Amino acid sequence: MYQPKRKQRMMLIGRSAAGKTTLCQCINHEDLRYHKTQTVQIINKNMIDTPGEYLERFSMRGALIVTSTDADIIVLVQDATEAGTMFPPYFSTMFVKPVVGVVTKCDLADEKQIEQARKYLNSAGAKEIYCVSSVTGQGVDQLVERLQIL
Repeated sequence: MYQPKRKQRMMLIGRSAAGKTTLCQCINHEDLRYHKTQTVQIINKNMIDTPGEYLERFSMRGALIVTSTDADIIVLVQDATEAGTMFPPYFSTMFVKPVVGVVTKCDLADEKQIEQARKYLNSAGAKEIYCVSSVTGQGVDQLVERLQIL
């Protein structure tokens, strides 16, 4: 029996204010508006937006593992303008799913900042890394095409 190809479901992980929710809004062509994600949110059945605290607080990282069982692909989100990262080396090894890295706020960062953000994501285990801006739309189409979420 023919079954249409199911869209992939991505799970976004990153610290608070990294741009996870804004990226979801951009992908869905919604007006960009900031709101603090307090709990795991399923958006359009194909995006899992996680609170930044799940990454920021070591004791809550188990929630990321549990939540990842509902995802097809893990997206590590790193703000290009942030000095430092919350992703430890080899962070992605805690998941049994493909992992992609996304550098956000590329329109606000210089090349040196973007390259540093890429290094953080690569160290965390992301081999594919996309540079996006949810404000200008830069790189979002390429990310959506790769993730096959729409």
